[in-house]
Amino acid sequence: MFDIFNMAFMALILFVMAYPLYFTIIASFSEPSEVARGNIIVIPRGLTIEAYTFVFKNRQIWIGYRNSLIYTLIGTLFNLILTIPSAYALSKRDLPGRTVFSWIFLITMYFGGGLIPTYMLIKGIGLLDKPYTLIILGGISIFYVVVTRVFYETSIPQSIYEAAYIDGSSVIHSFFSIALPLSSPIIAVMSLYYAVGHWNDYFTALVYTSSREYQPLQMILRQIIILNQQLISKIDFANDDGSAADVAMRMAYMAQAMKYSVILIASLPMLIMYPFVQKYFVKGVMIGSLKG
Repeated sequence: MFDIFNMAFMALILFVMAYPLYFTIIASFSEPSEVARGNIIVIPRGLTIEAYTFVFKNRQIWIGYRNSLIYTLIGTLFNLILTIPSAYALSKRDLPGRTVFSWIFLITMYFGGGLIPTYMLIKGIGLLDKPYTLIILGGISIFYVVVTRVFYETSIPQSIYEAAYIDGSSVIHSFFSIALPLSSPIIAVMSLYYAVGHWNDYFTALVYTSSREYQPLQMILRQIIILNQQLISKIDFANDDGSAADVAMRMAYMAQAMKYSVILIASLPMLIMYPFVQKYFVKGVMIGSLKG
């Protein structure tokens, strides 16, 4: 009975998680009018690639896709450069001022200046509406530093470092020759977490960028959704002639279908990346958190 209940419960969770992705796929390949009317539930209706054709012709979508790839790749590398050494240093119990540094790090997790003071600060230091703004602003996550520090404290024996020190190794040399080669699980996990954060981030771009050439893909998706809502709200069936209303309705339907096609295109990089990193979860973040 327990196995039956457990399998049924897991099947329900799988359905809840998988159906939105499945719906996005079938909606993106269905007739836009059928999607807008809510007739797509299980199977696609009126198979067409018209939505993808419009997406591939939209230059702004490709600019956003390019920007998101750049922000994700360079931003994740920048995150790791800041996170891994910081966590390694804080894992050393003989680090002078270790407690003070840890508290300084932790305070920033719970207290911040707020949106308006942060905006004024970013504007004052000249980072407003720059191509590298979205990379620098997401430089480090203190929570990920804590998780990585726990990994170093619990997963790499201190005796390895002591043997290296006896042989004349320095702290920096031990970091590059011992800690980094043994850190592949936590590096893979942190890379995935940071990459997903960069890829899905739109609020930072919404606040700190105004040039369309710097906007990520998520901002373009947001604009498509807003455009769809505006097109539907502007249709005046009472006063417009039939042809004008039909054109406006067709545009609204197409914007609705493009939304699902862009969602699928935007999700593919993360969906492809996740299976290659999943095997490191148990070795990396889970082992560190359980032992900690």
